[in-house]
Amino acid sequence: MKDTNMLLDVVIVGGGPAGLSAALLLGRSCRQVVVIDAGRARNNVTQASHGYLTRDGVKPSEIKAIALEQMKAYPNVHVAQDTVDQVKHDQGIFHTITRSGRIYSSKKIIFATGMQDHLPPIPGLAEVYGISIFPCPYCDGWERRNEPLAVFGNGENLYHYVQTIYSWSKDLIVITNGPSTITSEERNEMEARQIRIIETEITSLTSQEGKLDQIVFRDGQSIRRKGGFLLDTGPEQATRIPAVLGIPLDEGGAYATTSDYGHTAVDGVYIIGDAKNSFTGVIGAAREGYYIGELINKDLIEKDWNTY
Repeated sequence: MKDTNMLLDVVIVGGGPAGLSAALLLGRSCRQVVVIDAGRARNNVTQASHGYLTRDGVKPSEIKAIALEQMKAYPNVHVAQDTVDQVKHDQGIFHTITRSGRIYSSKKIIFATGMQDHLPPIPGLAEVYGISIFPCPYCDGWERRNEPLAVFGNGENLYHYVQTIYSWSKDLIVITNGPSTITSEERNEMEARQIRIIETEITSLTSQEGKLDQIVFRDGQSIRRKGGFLLDTGPEQATRIPAVLGIPLDEGGAYATTSDYGHTAVDGVYIIGDAKNSFTGVIGAAREGYYIGELINKDLIEKDWNTY
């Protein structure tokens, strides 16, 4: 598998749950596969993954370690710790060039590169993010149930987000960190449920070992909260290579695909996981990887059959 002159069936860029799930399915289908992983996963800050049957509460790095160990059973699958710098498309073949100088040629390429978060510039936020402040209530809401929480955010999706968090805890304060954009009707609905809205600018978050203690405001006031949820993490694509290949971004910042399963307008290029959906979750990403692996293998089977 170290022979870069070999024409591979599939190169997979990204070694998260989506990419490794695709690699496992394709490996078991006797396909020659290389997974190129830069090791900069979005969920590196996550203490435990939730909602993944049989892996509930397990740290993402542990799930990945198990996956990599199991991948060793398939000598036709190689996982390379490297960064993809460029992909060239020439006469139906993809040439993937890495930072270390390796070149992998393949019939198909999957981008499972995910997104990278860019948190709001609130002093102290980085220290609590992933420990007591989170973006996804389905991932971490159970552990914060019935606690005094803060919802941080502003914009058109805030009201729906507050409704969602409210189902885990009724002790909510909404902090917009500046003038809010919520409508008077939305404000009335929240205040009727004793949800306080604070528009004063945040000075800092104080914490101990990642556990939120106080939210300090510009006017000198402060309020104690045990945790919170962040509406917008500022996600951006981890790589722009698909755009260079001719795949545009949609309005939400995810790559446009031509099907729910990751097909794109460029034949042979597939995008799965957070890079396609902005946020998928571990189990959702693994499902997409499995499914696209099956679809790619079916396509390769048909081509192999017809060229016999």
